[in-house]
Amino acid sequence: MSSEVRVPALPESIADATVLTWYKQPGEAVRREENLVDLETDKVVLEVPAPVAGVLGEIKAAAGETVRADTLLALIEEGAVAEPADSPAAEKPAATAEPVLAPAARRLVKALELDPADIPGSGKDGRVQKADVTAFLDGRKQTRPTTEPDAVSPAVEQPRLTGEAGRPEQRVPMTRLRARVAERLVQAQQTAAILTTFNEVDLTAVIGLRKRYKDQFEKTHGVRLGLMSFFVKAAVEALRRFPIMNASVDENDIIYHGYYDIGMAVSSPRGLVVPILRNCDRLTMADIEQGILEFGRKAEDGTLSYEDLTGGTFSITNGGVFGSLLSTPILNPPQSAILGLHKIQDRPVAVQGEVVIRPMMYLALSYDHRIIDGRDAVQFLVTIKDTLEDPARLLMRI
Repeated sequence: MSSEVRVPALPESIADATVLTWYKQPGEAVRREENLVDLETDKVVLEVPAPVAGVLGEIKAAAGETVRADTLLALIEEGAVAEPADSPAAEKPAATAEPVLAPAARRLVKALELDPADIPGSGKDGRVQKADVTAFLDGRKQTRPTTEPDAVSPAVEQPRLTGEAGRPEQRVPMTRLRARVAERLVQAQQTAAILTTFNEVDLTAVIGLRKRYKDQFEKTHGVRLGLMSFFVKAAVEALRRFPIMNASVDENDIIYHGYYDIGMAVSSPRGLVVPILRNCDRLTMADIEQGILEFGRKAEDGTLSYEDLTGGTFSITNGGVFGSLLSTPILNPPQSAILGLHKIQDRPVAVQGEVVIRPMMYLALSYDHRIIDGRDAVQFLVTIKDTLEDPARLLMRI
C-alpha cells in the first residue's frame, strides 16, 4: 500500500517553498516521523517527516523544485522492506536508534558523508547540533597525520575557471532567504524616506553594573548577564516616551502599536534573520537574555519557526560584534525605526573639564522621515543615551 508524502500547510503569507535536501533515496527504508526532506521558505526551513514506516518509493519533486502546500513530494510503500545489499560483506548489523540531528547539523553530516553515530550530541536528549559536528571535525583534524593533505569538503562547490588562468569565478544561486532579504531591503529603500541620526554613549555605568552583578545574576537566573538586555530596556523606555517610533505606515494611515515587540538581528548560516522578542515591557532582564540566547541557538541550528520571525514593532542590530565602529542600519518594513549598536571602544572624552578614558559606543538610529520628525528621532536617541549612562533612570522612569 502506497502512502503519500505531501507538502504541509505553509505559514500564512508564504505561497511556496523550494525542495532543499532529500535525506532518503528510493528503495531506502524509512521510519515513521523520520525527516525525509527539508523545504526552504523565505524565512525558515521546514522538515517533512515520513507519515508511515516503509520504503521510499518514487520521489515526485526533486531538490531545487518549487512546490506549494499539499504538493505531492513522494510515495512510501508502507510495510515494505528494503532490499538487502548484493554483497554479504556489505550487510550491516542491526544498529541502535540513530541520533537526532538538528537541521543544520544534518545537512553538514550529509554533505561531508559523516556517520552521525560517531558524533557526541550536546543538545537536549543527545541532539547533535552544528557546533557538535564542527567540534568533531576539529578533533579529527588534530589527530590526522601532518603528512596527510587536507581533504576538500564536498559541500563546497569548486570555482569554475574562466578563460584566463588564475582568475576563478563561482556562480551560486541565492537562497530563498537571501533573495527575500534583498527584496525587503530594496523595498525599504524605495518606499520609505530613510534618515539616520547618530549619538554616542558612555557605557561606564552599564559595564560597572554588569561586572558587579554578573556572577550573582548567573547564579540566580541560570543565564549570563550581557549588555543587550540593558539596550532592550532602554529602547522600551524610549519607545514609551515617543510612541511614533513604535508605529508603522499602512497606506495613508499610521498604526500606533500598544505593545513592544523588538526584533533582534541575528546572523545565521543561511543569512540575516530577525527573530522577535515579544512584550519586552513585561520581560525581566533575565527573560531578555534567555530569549536572545535561545534565538542564537535556533539560528545556528536552523530551527527558528515562522512565528519567531513574524511581526515586530522596532528592531535592534548589533554590528559591533563584528567590529563595526559606525554604520547606517536599514529599516525592517513595515517598522519605522531601527537602532544600530557598534563596537565599544576606549576613547578620550571630556568629563567636567578633564580628559578621561571611557568605554564609548556610537549609536545610530535610522527612521522613516515620512512619519517621524527629526526632533523626535534625536530626542529618542538621547533618551537611550541618558538611561544607559544612568541606569537608575530605568527604575524611576525619569
